[in-house]
Amino acid sequence: MQRWWKAALAVLTVLAAGLVTAAPAHAAAWSSSDKFGSWSNGGYTVRNDVWGSGAGPQTIWANSYSNWGVWADHPNTGGVKSYPHSARNIGRQISALGTLTSSFNVTRPGSGSYSSTYDIWAGNNAYEIMLWMNKQGAVGPIGSKQTTVSVGGHTWDVYRGSNGANAVFSFVRTAGTNSGSVDVKAVLNWIRGQGWMGDTTVGEVQFGFEITSASGGLNFTTNSYSVTSS
Repeated sequence: MQRWWKAALAVLTVLAAGLVTAAPAHAAAWSSSDKFGSWSNGGYTVRNDVWGSGAGPQTIWANSYSNWGVWADHPNTGGVKSYPHSARNIGRQISALGTLTSSFNVTRPGSGSYSSTYDIWAGNNAYEIMLWMNKQGAVGPIGSKQTTVSVGGHTWDVYRGSNGANAVFSFVRTAGTNSGSVDVKAVLNWIRGQGWMGDTTVGEVQFGFEITSASGGLNFTTNSYSVTSS
């Protein structure tokens, strides 16, 4: 009887170990399916930000401000549905910044309509500066093309317009990339040099995915993201 009990216990131990192994190896530190779910981590804020009309379900997860992603299933219709992102608030005038740089690395789907983009706010949200690092599908910037310029470590087609609430300056990279670094202050100084914006205070530097459609469910992942200022 004692031998039987030991054998059974050994089998149960092996089965239990198998169950543990079958569980997800890395559960996210945070996740949310709420449209405006948000999480603060390391001086950054991660947001689901499903703000557009006609949006489908979207779930965001994050291990940290630097490593996060979403599963989104938005219909194949026009109009931006969401902008899941990670953001760091700067709160300083452009001229008071010695440096303002950022780096990113993403894994993105080959279908759907979206852009991987920075959204930088300045002048108490009077100015919106978008840096499109790549784009997929039927998406495009607000306004009209002004010029093509090399600044901040990249070459961009520059668009200027308004969304009705604030001025929008969109820098669309001429060749998309899934990773890199940007000298954000250089871009802001270039805009100032055009006379489009003064020495305003920089608010949040956000980075994420502006999603128009992701029919059937697509995964977007930010492998790393950081903002550095001095």
